[in-house]
Amino acid sequence: MYNLFTGSGVGPTIFYLAVSIFLGLLLGKIKIAKISLGITWVLFIGILLSALGVTLNAQMLHIVKEFGLILFVTAVGLQVGPTFFNSFKKGGLAMNLMALTNVALGVLITYIIAKVANESLTDMAGVYTGAITNTPGLSAAQQAVTDAGDPDSASRLAAGYAVTYPLAVVGMIMTCIILRPLCRIDLKNEPTAITEISNDNVVCTRHATSMKQPLIPLFIIIALGIIIGSIPIPVGMDAPVKLGLAGGPLVTAIIGGWLGVKKGWFDTDFTDGKGVHMLREVGIALFLAGVGLGAGGVFVETVKVHYLWVLYGVIITIVPPMIVATFGRLVLKMNYYTLMGFIGGSHTDPPTLAFANNIAPEGSKLPNTGYATVYPLTMFLRIFTAQLLVLLAM
Repeated sequence: MYNLFTGSGVGPTIFYLAVSIFLGLLLGKIKIAKISLGITWVLFIGILLSALGVTLNAQMLHIVKEFGLILFVTAVGLQVGPTFFNSFKKGGLAMNLMALTNVALGVLITYIIAKVANESLTDMAGVYTGAITNTPGLSAAQQAVTDAGDPDSASRLAAGYAVTYPLAVVGMIMTCIILRPLCRIDLKNEPTAITEISNDNVVCTRHATSMKQPLIPLFIIIALGIIIGSIPIPVGMDAPVKLGLAGGPLVTAIIGGWLGVKKGWFDTDFTDGKGVHMLREVGIALFLAGVGLGAGGVFVETVKVHYLWVLYGVIITIVPPMIVATFGRLVLKMNYYTLMGFIGGSHTDPPTLAFANNIAPEGSKLPNTGYATVYPLTMFLRIFTAQLLVLLAM
């Protein structure tokens, strides 16, 4: 019985995942000044348990974290898929140009900090990947330094990532919160929906009722997404770029949701029903708990030595999206719910999307649309720029 609380096997791992999730969800119900961090509390409970000495199997946590993220992005892709391409025509190009600007600002700020503060650009690349909450970018940067014959730098990259990631989650949520008074946004007058799917894309009920095994297309989408995410894309650098375990399933789910509804294979009850909502919430909860339980110890130790990295990470996290999102609201007149999704997607950060969905009225797909519209391009750019930073340091 004692091993349940002190071991690192399957039982203790599931136990502490469950504890992190249910305590985090309970705390997420607490509101201060009508604002709640929602499911993000799961991350902080995980960090707290890890910092208090809970040590679990790293490989097991990694699998749980990645599988949770895959479930989450697959659910998001299915939800926005039927209306994705229509919404892209109405503002997707502008949002992707904003995302490109956001990435460029993040890289520029990282480079300036490295030069002004006399920090190693390789170390700052780790800080950068944590500040933008992009694990594939970290992996790509580590692979780049390893291939270049400098494997010792890989651990410093991981340290920079670990110390900035938790506060980056809070930073992006705070950006969404600050944006409201900054741009004088009144949620009571904010539109909550986009144009629905046109009539020629709506399927009759018999298609949905004839689908007895909804899990079959779901896991086909996930399997194809893993394959697509693993395809290397050469970009003329030492290492190729990949969409990864999150980007591949998201793209596949968007296409699957759009094509499935258009062809009548299933209807929107499948792409946006209660099952998909549950899948999304379970996925993000597992992901946040896995990240927190795996990061707490490293986070505390790294902060003691490199406390300035925390400040650098906050700057990289908040400044670019604040500038770009303010422009999007004041100049382009973008919807606030869409902007919150955009902020999450432009940093490939699921907790921000979860927060946005918590703020948006029930049934609104605007945060998901903003997130999914910029996520694929952003994922590509984040992986590319993380590698670029370490290559510039060599």
